[in-house]
Order: sequence, then C-alpha cells, then structure tokens
Amino acid sequence: MANIQTLDPSASPLDYYGWELRRQREAHNLKQGQLGDIIFCTGSLIGQIETTKKIPTRDFSERVDAALGTGGVFSRLVGLVLRSQLPTWFQPYADMEARAAYISTYQAQLVYGLLQTEEYARALLGVDHPNKVDEMVAARLDRQRILKRENPPALWIILSEAALLQEVGGRGVMQAQLARLLDFRDDPWVQIQVLPFSVGQHTGMMGSFTLLRFEDDPDLFYVDSYEGHMTANSQVIKERSVGYARLQATALSPEDSATLIARVMEERYGDHDHA
Repeated sequence: MANIQTLDPSASPLDYYGWELRRQREAHNLKQGQLGDIIFCTGSLIGQIETTKKIPTRDFSERVDAALGTGGVFSRLVGLVLRSQLPTWFQPYADMEARAAYISTYQAQLVYGLLQTEEYARALLGVDHPNKVDEMVAARLDRQRILKRENPPALWIILSEAALLQEVGGRGVMQAQLARLLDFRDDPWVQIQVLPFSVGQHTGMMGSFTLLRFEDDPDLFYVDSYEGHMTANSQVIKERSVGYARLQATALSPEDSATLIARVMEERYGDHDHA
C-alpha cells in the first residue's frame, strides 16, 4: 500500500480528497474498517480512496459527510475530483456545458455524452482508455447531473442515423441505449431528432458540433476532434447556427424520430431468439 505520508494534497483534487479523508477519519479515531462499517463499505475501499487508487463516488462522499459530520465537504470536493478525470483539453468545454442555458448538438456517429448509458460510455471509453475506464465513466455520468437540476438546460440533439446503427458494446448495450433515448420523449427540456441517411448531403457532414447559449455570456461553438476546439467567433456562430437550423428542418420530427429509434431497437437489437 502506498505510504499515505507521501500524499501531496496540493498535487490534484484526488490527492486532496484522499488526504482529507484520512485526516478526518483519524480525527474521529476511526480505523479504515470502522469507518467502512459505518458507511457500508469495506475498509480496503477506504484505504484505496485514501491512497488515490480508487475514485470516490457522490454516494460515498455523501455517506462520509453524514458519518463524520463534515458539513458537505466531501460532497463538494467529489465534483472537482470527477471533473479532474476528464481529459485536460475537454475540461473547459465541460465547464461551459454545465453553465449553458441552451445546448444544441449534432452528433455524426455516437450518442451525445449527456444521454449515454453507463454501459455505452464504458464500451466507448474502454477502447482508448482501458486503464482509466472507471474514472472516465464516472466523470461522464457526473456531467449528466445538469439534466436533473431544478432549472436544467434546454437540450436539442440531432443524431445521424449512423449513431443508431453503429454498434457500441454489443446488441444488449445498444438496446438499452436506444431505450434511454426513448425515455426522454416526455421530457419538456430534451428534444431528439434523427437525421436519416435518405436526406443525402447536408450541412453536418464535416462532423459533430455543439452550440452553447448562455443567459449572460456570448454563444460558444464547439467542434469534436482529438483535442476539441471551442470558439466565440461571431461569424462562426452565425454560420453554424444557420447550419443547425437547416439540420433541424431536414431531420425527422421528434415524434417520427422516436418511431425510428423504437424500430431500430426492435429490428436490429431486439431479442429475436425468443420472439
């Protein structure tokens, strides 16, 4: 086990979390196993989190706060820990996404991160990051909390039909992912449209992009790439906003999109062996 004394609390949010957890636990004269018993987990998990071997969850943090009477310290800190697990180049976008009042995105190949199931995200992130997949999945799922806020952003998503057909994680994972998309049918703040292959050439063929609008700040345009690019250039915003409006006009209506998603879910990923 790593020597906890060597932990530098200023090295990263995760190091600080582990250092603070140990400090608070020892201040309460608790061994790792004793704290584990109080919050319904193993002492070894406490040890792994204290030595930064494991990423704490929100649930874990809330239970620690309740057990040690720390006034929400760990619940606040865990947000920083999870954010720090995102790729460095992506963190500025995640910050802006969390503040946006209106998010409109076109996705050329994949389901947008805010709507991904845990299994879909795990299959996706495991390709390039097999050794960090738990941490990155936790960070991605944490981004989705903005949809459960009291005042969530309005989210408009246009998915290429390719996103429904590109199999990620196997048929079962895809079936659950498309079911998740259908769960948003009655959500007043989430609109999902599918852009069918039959539309031919269109203004989104250069790839996925997202427009963020804010209550008080300038709009932002973000384009997916290996290092993500974000700009507030007004000419780019104008051109891409018109492009997005054209995609909305060309795509299937939200109702017809839901019908297509349900059909693909059944015909392509359904369990036909027991039909």
